[in-house]
Amino acid sequence: MSKVNGAASAPSDTRNPDTKSQVLSLAKGFRVLEAFDSDHPELTLSQIAARTGLDPGTAFRLTRTLVDLHYLAEVPGAKRYHLSLKVLALGFHAIARMNPQDSARPVLRSLVGKVREAASIGMLDGADVVYVDRVHAGLVRLGVDVRIGSRVPVYSSAIGQALIAHLPKVERTRILNLRPRVKVTPSSPTTLAELETRLAAVREKGYALSDQESVPGLRIIAAPVLDADGMPYAAVSVASPALTRSLEEFVSASVEPVRKAAQDLATIYRLSGAISNPVS
Repeated sequence: MSKVNGAASAPSDTRNPDTKSQVLSLAKGFRVLEAFDSDHPELTLSQIAARTGLDPGTAFRLTRTLVDLHYLAEVPGAKRYHLSLKVLALGFHAIARMNPQDSARPVLRSLVGKVREAASIGMLDGADVVYVDRVHAGLVRLGVDVRIGSRVPVYSSAIGQALIAHLPKVERTRILNLRPRVKVTPSSPTTLAELETRLAAVREKGYALSDQESVPGLRIIAAPVLDADGMPYAAVSVASPALTRSLEEFVSASVEPVRKAAQDLATIYRLSGAISNPVS
Protein backbone atom coordinates (compact mmCIF):
# COMPACT_ATOMS: atom_id res chain seq x y z
CA MET A 1 0.00 0.00 0.00
CA SER A 2 1.49 3.33 -1.02
CA LYS A 3 1.83 6.23 1.38
CA VAL A 4 1.13 9.92 0.95
CA ASN A 5 2.38 12.36 3.58
CA GLY A 6 3.03 9.48 5.99
CA ALA A 7 -0.39 7.87 5.57
CA ALA A 8 -1.36 4.94 3.44
CA SER A 9 -3.25 5.91 0.33
CA ALA A 10 -6.52 4.03 0.14
CA PRO A 11 -7.34 2.23 -3.11
CA SER A 12 -10.73 3.02 -4.57
CA ASP A 13 -13.25 0.20 -4.75
CA THR A 14 -14.07 1.24 -8.32
CA ARG A 15 -10.50 1.51 -9.52
CA ASN A 16 -10.39 -2.13 -10.58
CA PRO A 17 -12.40 -2.51 -13.81
CA ASP A 18 -13.44 -6.01 -12.74
CA THR A 19 -15.33 -4.91 -9.62
CA LYS A 20 -18.37 -7.01 -10.60
CA SER A 21 -16.46 -10.11 -9.53
CA GLN A 22 -15.27 -8.58 -6.24
CA VAL A 23 -16.78 -9.00 -2.78
CA LEU A 24 -16.26 -5.41 -1.72
CA SER A 25 -16.65 -6.02 2.00
CA LEU A 26 -13.91 -8.66 1.81
CA ALA A 27 -11.67 -6.25 -0.14
CA LYS A 28 -12.26 -3.60 2.51
CA GLY A 29 -11.38 -6.09 5.23
CA PHE A 30 -8.02 -6.74 3.58
CA ARG A 31 -7.46 -3.00 3.37
CA VAL A 32 -7.79 -2.89 7.14
CA LEU A 33 -5.18 -5.65 7.53
CA GLU A 34 -2.85 -3.92 5.04
CA ALA A 35 -3.04 -0.68 7.03
CA PHE A 36 -0.66 -2.23 9.57
CA ASP A 37 3.04 -2.28 8.69
CA SER A 38 6.45 -2.06 10.36
CA ASP A 39 6.05 1.70 10.81
CA HIS A 40 2.49 1.34 12.15
CA PRO A 41 2.29 -1.91 14.16
CA GLU A 42 -0.54 -0.53 16.32
CA LEU A 43 -3.42 1.66 15.16
CA THR A 44 -6.48 3.27 16.67
CA LEU A 45 -9.85 3.07 14.91
CA SER A 46 -9.48 6.63 13.65
CA GLN A 47 -6.03 5.83 12.26
CA ILE A 48 -7.37 2.71 10.56
CA ALA A 49 -10.13 4.76 8.96
CA ALA A 50 -7.65 7.43 7.83
CA ARG A 51 -5.14 4.94 6.40
CA THR A 52 -7.77 2.92 4.53
CA GLY A 53 -10.03 5.75 3.41
CA LEU A 54 -13.04 4.03 5.00
CA ASP A 55 -15.67 5.91 6.93
CA PRO A 56 -15.44 5.49 10.74
CA GLY A 57 -18.51 3.26 10.96
CA THR A 58 -17.27 0.84 8.31
CA ALA A 59 -13.78 0.83 9.83
CA PHE A 60 -15.27 -0.02 13.23
CA ARG A 61 -17.42 -2.89 11.94
CA LEU A 62 -14.59 -4.40 9.90
CA THR A 63 -12.10 -4.07 12.73
CA ARG A 64 -14.44 -5.71 15.24
CA THR A 65 -15.15 -8.53 12.78
CA LEU A 66 -11.42 -9.13 12.31
CA VAL A 67 -10.97 -9.14 16.10
CA ASP A 68 -13.77 -11.71 16.43
CA LEU A 69 -12.06 -13.84 13.76
CA HIS A 70 -8.74 -13.46 15.63
CA TYR A 71 -6.91 -11.74 12.75
CA LEU A 72 -6.63 -8.56 14.80
CA ALA A 73 -6.07 -8.22 18.54
CA GLU A 74 -6.83 -5.31 20.83
CA VAL A 75 -4.01 -3.88 22.92
CA PRO A 76 -4.98 -4.47 26.59
CA GLY A 77 -5.96 -1.24 28.33
CA ALA A 78 -5.73 0.80 25.14
CA LYS A 79 -8.02 1.53 22.23
CA ARG A 80 -5.46 0.28 19.71
CA TYR A 81 -5.22 -2.82 17.55
CA HIS A 82 -2.45 -4.93 16.07
CA LEU A 83 -2.12 -7.94 13.74
CA SER A 84 -2.50 -11.26 15.53
CA LEU A 85 -0.40 -14.41 15.30
CA LYS A 86 -3.13 -15.90 13.10
CA VAL A 87 -2.02 -13.57 10.29
CA LEU A 88 1.57 -14.70 10.84
CA ALA A 89 0.46 -18.32 10.66
CA LEU A 90 -1.09 -17.71 7.23
CA GLY A 91 2.21 -16.32 6.01
CA PHE A 92 4.14 -19.30 7.34
CA HIS A 93 1.74 -21.70 5.62
CA ALA A 94 2.44 -19.96 2.30
CA ILE A 95 6.20 -19.94 2.89
CA ALA A 96 6.21 -23.64 3.78
CA ARG A 97 4.70 -24.44 0.37
CA MET A 98 6.93 -22.05 -1.55
CA ASN A 99 9.09 -23.45 -4.33
CA PRO A 100 11.45 -20.59 -5.24
CA GLN A 101 11.75 -21.67 -8.88
CA ASP A 102 7.97 -21.90 -9.31
CA SER A 103 7.55 -18.52 -7.62
CA ALA A 104 10.26 -16.92 -9.75
CA ARG A 105 8.83 -18.07 -13.07
CA PRO A 106 5.95 -15.52 -13.11
CA VAL A 107 8.49 -12.77 -12.47
CA LEU A 108 10.43 -13.83 -15.57
CA ARG A 109 7.27 -14.14 -17.66
CA SER A 110 6.26 -10.60 -16.74
CA LEU A 111 9.50 -9.32 -18.31
CA VAL A 112 9.05 -10.98 -21.70
CA GLY A 113 7.14 -9.22 -24.46
CA LYS A 114 7.62 -7.11 -27.58
CA VAL A 115 10.58 -5.14 -26.20
CA ARG A 116 12.28 -7.84 -24.14
CA GLU A 117 12.32 -11.20 -25.92
CA ALA A 118 14.03 -13.21 -23.17
CA ALA A 119 14.48 -13.08 -19.41
CA SER A 120 16.90 -15.18 -17.38
CA ILE A 121 18.14 -15.82 -13.87
CA GLY A 122 21.81 -16.65 -13.44
CA MET A 123 24.05 -17.64 -10.54
CA LEU A 124 27.78 -17.40 -10.08
CA ASP A 125 29.94 -20.50 -10.49
CA GLY A 126 33.63 -19.68 -10.53
CA ALA A 127 34.44 -17.60 -13.61
CA ASP A 128 31.04 -18.36 -15.19
CA VAL A 129 27.40 -17.52 -14.81
CA VAL A 130 25.11 -20.55 -14.92
CA TYR A 131 21.56 -19.94 -16.13
CA VAL A 132 19.16 -21.50 -13.63
CA ASP A 133 15.91 -20.32 -15.21
CA ARG A 134 14.89 -18.71 -18.51
CA VAL A 135 11.79 -17.60 -20.39
CA HIS A 136 12.03 -16.52 -24.02
CA ALA A 137 9.79 -15.59 -26.92
CA GLY A 138 12.34 -15.02 -29.65
CA LEU A 139 16.07 -14.50 -30.38
CA VAL A 140 16.22 -17.67 -32.50
CA ARG A 141 16.99 -15.57 -35.57
CA LEU A 142 20.15 -14.32 -33.85
CA GLY A 143 21.37 -17.86 -33.23
CA VAL A 144 21.04 -17.44 -29.45
CA ASP A 145 20.53 -20.82 -27.80
CA VAL A 146 20.77 -20.15 -24.08
CA ARG A 147 19.09 -22.80 -21.97
CA ILE A 148 18.90 -23.70 -18.29
CA GLY A 149 22.37 -24.93 -17.45
CA SER A 150 24.10 -22.85 -20.13
CA ARG A 151 27.18 -20.91 -19.08
CA VAL A 152 28.60 -17.53 -20.05
CA PRO A 153 31.82 -15.86 -18.87
CA VAL A 154 31.38 -13.42 -16.01
CA TYR A 155 33.61 -10.71 -17.46
CA SER A 156 31.92 -10.41 -20.87
CA SER A 157 28.27 -10.66 -19.83
CA ALA A 158 25.90 -8.12 -18.30
CA ILE A 159 24.50 -10.78 -15.99
CA GLY A 160 28.01 -11.65 -14.82
CA GLN A 161 28.90 -8.02 -14.22
CA ALA A 162 25.67 -7.54 -12.26
CA LEU A 163 26.54 -10.58 -10.14
CA ILE A 164 30.05 -9.55 -9.07
CA ALA A 165 29.70 -5.76 -8.87
CA HIS A 166 28.80 -5.82 -5.17
CA LEU A 167 31.49 -8.27 -4.13
CA PRO A 168 34.62 -6.94 -2.35
CA LYS A 169 37.28 -5.78 -4.82
CA VAL A 170 39.70 -8.55 -3.90
CA GLU A 171 37.03 -11.15 -4.67
CA ARG A 172 36.02 -9.40 -7.91
CA THR A 173 39.61 -9.39 -9.11
CA ARG A 174 40.10 -13.03 -8.17
CA ILE A 175 37.04 -14.08 -10.18
CA LEU A 176 38.00 -11.96 -13.19
CA ASN A 177 41.48 -13.52 -13.21
CA LEU A 178 40.22 -17.12 -13.15
CA ARG A 179 40.21 -17.31 -16.96
CA PRO A 180 41.78 -15.46 -19.90
CA ARG A 181 39.71 -12.44 -20.86
CA VAL A 182 39.43 -12.52 -24.64
CA LYS A 183 37.13 -10.41 -26.78
CA VAL A 184 33.96 -12.37 -27.42
CA THR A 185 32.86 -9.54 -29.73
CA PRO A 186 34.79 -6.43 -30.77
CA SER A 187 33.00 -4.52 -27.97
CA SER A 188 33.76 -6.93 -25.11
CA PRO A 189 35.54 -5.32 -22.13
CA THR A 190 38.65 -7.29 -21.22
CA THR A 191 40.97 -5.18 -19.07
CA LEU A 192 40.55 -4.92 -15.31
CA ALA A 193 40.35 -1.13 -15.61
CA GLU A 194 37.48 -1.35 -18.12
CA LEU A 195 35.67 -3.89 -16.00
CA GLU A 196 36.07 -1.96 -12.76
CA THR A 197 34.55 1.08 -14.49
CA ARG A 198 31.60 -1.08 -15.57
CA LEU A 199 31.18 -2.55 -12.10
CA ALA A 200 31.22 0.89 -10.49
CA ALA A 201 28.40 1.89 -12.85
CA VAL A 202 26.41 -1.18 -11.79
CA ARG A 203 26.73 -0.22 -8.14
CA GLU A 204 25.69 3.36 -8.94
CA LYS A 205 22.79 2.65 -11.32
CA GLY A 206 21.60 -0.73 -10.09
CA TYR A 207 21.98 -2.50 -13.43
CA ALA A 208 24.53 -3.67 -16.01
CA LEU A 209 24.19 -2.96 -19.72
CA SER A 210 25.67 -4.92 -22.60
CA ASP A 211 25.34 -3.49 -26.10
CA GLN A 212 26.40 -6.38 -28.36
CA GLU A 213 29.34 -7.16 -26.07
CA SER A 214 28.56 -10.83 -25.50
CA VAL A 215 26.52 -11.69 -28.61
CA PRO A 216 26.58 -9.68 -31.85
CA GLY A 217 23.22 -8.00 -32.45
CA LEU A 218 21.99 -8.53 -28.88
CA ARG A 219 21.44 -6.01 -26.08
CA ILE A 220 21.12 -7.11 -22.46
CA ILE A 221 20.28 -5.44 -19.18
CA ALA A 222 20.85 -7.26 -15.89
CA ALA A 223 20.27 -6.40 -12.23
CA PRO A 224 21.66 -8.13 -9.13
CA VAL A 225 19.48 -10.01 -6.67
CA LEU A 226 20.92 -8.97 -3.32
CA ASP A 227 20.51 -10.46 0.14
CA ALA A 228 19.79 -8.45 3.28
CA ASP A 229 23.51 -7.63 3.61
CA GLY A 230 23.75 -6.29 0.07
CA MET A 231 25.63 -9.32 -1.22
CA PRO A 232 24.69 -10.96 -4.55
CA TYR A 233 22.78 -14.22 -4.60
CA ALA A 234 21.76 -14.22 -8.27
CA ALA A 235 21.05 -11.82 -11.13
CA VAL A 236 18.16 -11.35 -13.54
CA SER A 237 18.60 -10.23 -17.14
CA VAL A 238 16.53 -9.35 -20.20
CA ALA A 239 17.60 -9.39 -23.85
CA SER A 240 16.48 -7.72 -27.06
CA PRO A 241 17.75 -7.73 -30.66
CA ALA A 242 19.62 -4.51 -31.43
CA LEU A 243 17.86 -4.09 -34.79
CA THR A 244 14.35 -3.80 -33.37
CA ARG A 245 14.78 -0.52 -31.45
CA SER A 246 17.36 2.02 -30.37
CA LEU A 247 19.58 1.51 -27.35
CA GLU A 248 17.83 4.39 -25.60
CA GLU A 249 14.40 2.83 -26.18
CA PHE A 250 15.56 -0.54 -24.89
CA VAL A 251 17.10 0.98 -21.76
CA SER A 252 14.11 3.22 -21.10
CA ALA A 253 11.66 0.33 -21.39
CA SER A 254 13.72 -2.21 -19.46
CA VAL A 255 15.62 -0.67 -16.54
CA GLU A 256 12.78 -0.24 -14.06
CA PRO A 257 11.09 -3.61 -14.79
CA VAL A 258 14.42 -5.43 -14.40
CA ARG A 259 15.31 -3.67 -11.15
CA LYS A 260 11.80 -4.36 -9.81
CA ALA A 261 12.13 -8.03 -10.82
CA ALA A 262 15.44 -8.24 -8.94
CA GLN A 263 13.75 -6.88 -5.81
CA ASP A 264 10.83 -9.31 -6.19
CA LEU A 265 13.21 -12.24 -6.65
CA ALA A 266 15.17 -11.19 -3.55
CA THR A 267 11.94 -11.33 -1.57
CA ILE A 268 11.03 -14.74 -3.02
CA TYR A 269 14.44 -16.23 -2.25
CA ARG A 270 14.52 -14.68 1.21
CA LEU A 271 11.09 -16.05 2.15
CA SER A 272 11.97 -19.50 0.80
CA GLY A 273 15.21 -19.54 2.80
CA ALA A 274 17.34 -19.89 -0.31
CA ILE A 275 18.97 -16.49 -0.05
CA SER A 276 20.61 -17.35 3.25
CA ASN A 277 23.29 -19.17 1.23
CA PRO A 278 26.17 -16.82 0.36
CA VAL A 279 27.61 -16.54 -3.13
CA SER A 280 30.86 -18.51 -3.35
